[in-house]
Amino acid sequence: MLLRNKTHHHSVLKTIVATFVTFSMTSSALANDAIPAEVFDLGNWKITLPMDANNDGNVDEVPVAELQSYVHPDYFHLDDDSNLVFVTPNSAFTTPNSSNSRTELRQMLRGENDSIGTKDPANNFSLASHPEAESFAQIGGYLEATLRVEHVAERTENPERQSAYSVVVGQIHALKDEDAIQSGSGFGHGNEPLKIYYKKLPNQATGSVFWNYERNLAKEDADRTDISHAVWGNDWSNNTNPNEEGIALGESFSYRVEIKGDIMHLTFLSDGHPTRTFEQNLADNVNSNGNADTKDNPEGYAGEGMYFKAGSYNQCNTRPDSGACAGTGNWETDLANGDYTKVVFSTLESGSIQ
Repeated sequence: MLLRNKTHHHSVLKTIVATFVTFSMTSSALANDAIPAEVFDLGNWKITLPMDANNDGNVDEVPVAELQSYVHPDYFHLDDDSNLVFVTPNSAFTTPNSSNSRTELRQMLRGENDSIGTKDPANNFSLASHPEAESFAQIGGYLEATLRVEHVAERTENPERQSAYSVVVGQIHALKDEDAIQSGSGFGHGNEPLKIYYKKLPNQATGSVFWNYERNLAKEDADRTDISHAVWGNDWSNNTNPNEEGIALGESFSYRVEIKGDIMHLTFLSDGHPTRTFEQNLADNVNSNGNADTKDNPEGYAGEGMYFKAGSYNQCNTRPDSGACAGTGNWETDLANGDYTKVVFSTLESGSIQ
């Protein structure tokens, strides 16, 4: 399953993907009015958008089949170089379980086969340790991208909030499963073993890239929190200036997420910056530093179904108890005021681990 800009190839990814294949297209196929699926393979993804165009009171989602001919001029489109653009206002419709708006792809391993439910194992992946691993579409997998963040929201009444001024550009998400919760299995909470962030404060020339692991605990558990790891610059708890160690707006970087067996392997690359790698077993409570986290689920995410996500998951919203970021809900006004996030992907691909 390939999802990437077929006209661009980031050379640093050759170091971690020996079989990285470059696709080419004629210039006529890359016309500015091309829809994203004409340039990127979107055959195994749906998208969530920050709006309610059909006025049904719910956030809009475009399923796999419709995504093949879908474009939105403001939120989801190609730029003049045929890169894939995701834009998300601060003030917008959101999914039921989040106060943050998003323009974000959700992996759908079933493709266009709607007879398979979204939460069905056949539409998701698991770790090798899952007791029913063979029922899933695949065991593990990878997500790989080259991107640049062109804008993050700059106005908030709570600048010390850890996720202020940030956007999530890649995720692994576990399935929410009420039956599993009620069974007392320790799973089914719908948590996130991985969120990849970019964060930049308005008065700083560069921002930080970091990744978070969420302890796999019930929502009401006080220990259910994110453990943050700096890649370039700081983690999410440190607002000091990253200076030359950071990544500027518009500066390209790459990530590769690889789940082999039970192990999550992370690789981050950017020209002019050191390559960073991390490993964490997602089937126990040992963190990426090799230390047991006694507050975490002792089996980690071993009993979960999971899926990848990628795009622009804006971490700045206008709800007063979540940071009170600026935003009117009128896109033209919010665009003019800078109350949005914008992420541009030049390559993006996912697949199984052979």
